[in-house]
Amino acid sequence: MTLVPFPSTPPAPGGGTRPHDEDDFDADGAKMSFLEHLDELRTRLLYSVIALGVGCAIAFIFVGRLWDFVMLPLHQLMGSGRFIYTSGFEPFMLTLKIGVLGGLFVASPFILWQFWLFIAPGLYTHEKRFVIPFVASATILFLTGAAFSHYIAFPWTWKFFLGWQNDYMEFLPTIGFTFSIYVKMVLAFGAVFQMPVLVFFLARMGVVNARFMVQKFKYALLIIFILGAVLSPGGDVVSQALLAGPMLVLYGISVIVAWAFGKRRTAE
Repeated sequence: MTLVPFPSTPPAPGGGTRPHDEDDFDADGAKMSFLEHLDELRTRLLYSVIALGVGCAIAFIFVGRLWDFVMLPLHQLMGSGRFIYTSGFEPFMLTLKIGVLGGLFVASPFILWQFWLFIAPGLYTHEKRFVIPFVASATILFLTGAAFSHYIAFPWTWKFFLGWQNDYMEFLPTIGFTFSIYVKMVLAFGAVFQMPVLVFFLARMGVVNARFMVQKFKYALLIIFILGAVLSPGGDVVSQALLAGPMLVLYGISVIVAWAFGKRRTAE
């Protein structure tokens, strides 16, 4: 009796063997256990922290320029007013925070690349070619959101705060309060501007499509304004509207992304 080995791929209906599906998962990624995933997460987090440390070291070289980049435009809006601090260590702590924020921007491409390496084992083989577009687009969108916050959203919010001054009230913000709102708005806008990248992957997986997003626009509109109220660090209507406005534009861009890159349904 002769044993005939099983074919490596199932037979095709017309005979022969069926070619490998390009949507097969990566063999190594599919066989990773839960503990291996945790170990992979620890490795990626460790590399990200190291990259952040290197980015902070680079940012601290230019921390004086970063001080001026953040504070001088706001000081010019205040006219003759000045920032105050109520603790002797507050300027020193602010210097450290500015350096860490600058280091985060320097290290952001590498951190996004580590995030990609963590999720890559769960992707289809043909989807792994998107590593460079993902890192590039996510970095550009994050920096674009941060720039929008720095040059438009935060100055308008600051003008709103200054607009309440009168003959018997003067706005005297501390440097800690100012930078805290600045960081929250910069990071919030940077995260919100990732919406097209998120929709791209959801569309590639078939979770959403352009028609679904258009049909659910009224619900998306409600969710966007709720997120604008929750994510807005200023707590005022101006910063909420400034956060919700770009989200609406990004939702429209995401619809186009879902239409262009979504998974196509084929007839059986």
